[in-house]
Formats: sequence, C-alpha cells, structure tokens
Amino acid sequence: MSSDCAGPAMAIQRHEMKALSAYRASGAPREVDEAHPPRPIGHRREQMVQWVLDGGGTVELREEWLPGEVAWHLLAALRAEIPWRQNHVVICGKRVPEPRLSSWHGENDAVYTYSRELHRPSPWTPALAIVRDALERDLGVRFNSVLANRYRSGQDAMGMHADDEKELGQEPLIASVSLGMTRAFVLAPKKGKPGEKQVMRLTHGSLLIMGGTLQRDWKHGVPREQHVFEERVNLTFRLVSARR
Repeated sequence: MSSDCAGPAMAIQRHEMKALSAYRASGAPREVDEAHPPRPIGHRREQMVQWVLDGGGTVELREEWLPGEVAWHLLAALRAEIPWRQNHVVICGKRVPEPRLSSWHGENDAVYTYSRELHRPSPWTPALAIVRDALERDLGVRFNSVLANRYRSGQDAMGMHADDEKELGQEPLIASVSLGMTRAFVLAPKKGKPGEKQVMRLTHGSLLIMGGTLQRDWKHGVPREQHVFEERVNLTFRLVSARR
C-alpha cells in the first residue's frame, strides 16, 4: 500500500497508541484491548437518529460515531494537549467564572465573538485535527474552528443559548462530539412553552449535528446534574467567516 493511501489511517492509529499510554498512566480504567486494532473514526456502524424541528431546524444524533477505544484515546490526548482555562462572563455588571473549562482553536482568521468577548483561536492540536479531518470526510463539509468545553463534573454546565452569532452565517452546520461521561442536552424553542423542550442524552463517542434554522429558532444547553461525578469533554466544530 502506498504511503498516500495509508497515511490517514496510520496517523490515527499511531496517535491512538500514544493516547492510550497517556490515558492509562493517568489511572483511567483499562477499557481498551490492544490485541484488536481500533476501527476507524466515522465508520458507518453507528446508530443514527434524525429530527426536523418546528421552523426547519435539523438535529441528527449518531451514537458510537467514535468507537469506545478510539474515544478513550482521544479523550486522553485532549486532556493533555489543550490549554484549558476558565473564562469569565459579565452578569449584572459583575464578572463571574464560567462553570466549565474551555479553549477556542482553529485557523488564524477564525475570530469569534461570544458573550461580548472577542476570542482569537489557538492552533489546532494533533487530536483536534484528527477529529476535524474525520468529520470533514464523513460529512463532506469544511470546519475551520472548534470550541472545546470540559465539564469537570455534574456541577459544571452550559446555560441555554443559541449559536447565532453573525460570524456563523444564517444556517450554520455545527458538529458536536462528546467524550467521557454521558450528559443531558436540552433543546427549547426561543418562542414557545417550557413543555416543548426536548432532552437527549449524549453518550461517549457520539456525534450530534445541528443544522438548518435550529440556531435561529431554538436554544440549547447542558444543565447541572448533581449525581454526575466524572468529566465530559465536548467539541463543537464550526465554520466561522473571516472578520472584515
């Protein structure tokens, strides 16, 4: 096999083996069997469920988009590679820490405004680039940035919001990859009754794809869960327009 054909798969497997060593060194459970090579990212064995919501918003959930062993490898690498930090937001004139750790990565021109603050991207890490490339191959779209969020326990959360910033365009496609502990993901219409909200559980290795008019008409968030004690890392890949 030529190096051109073998390159992506070999790169993923080399990265996984390094990540596995780091993950086990951290005292994590031994859930990976080295005797069986991991199946590739984006393999079509995952379960897929699709919804079309009121107004034309679309949601697609692919369980096991990352197989368990690959997902553990990537989680270990992301924990080590990303410069996690706790950002602050202004509420009622007072700066308060966000209840999670985060990091913004991407191409140089992927500058993003969130909570009235300008975020300039850090470079892609090797693990983030692996997931980006797999998503682009699988979905046939381009992503130039990713927001990484690290929920250290059920006390960390994300308030209800919409990714409707002008840099994302009218109907952005956002691909959300979950690693680690299963957490609730809540969708609620911007205009509607509280009982109309939708709740789904995002599991380890799952891929959630949001598109159409979802960001225009719906909000989403990750609520606190008192009985969750393990961490979750979430990666939301986007295409951000260059600022002018």
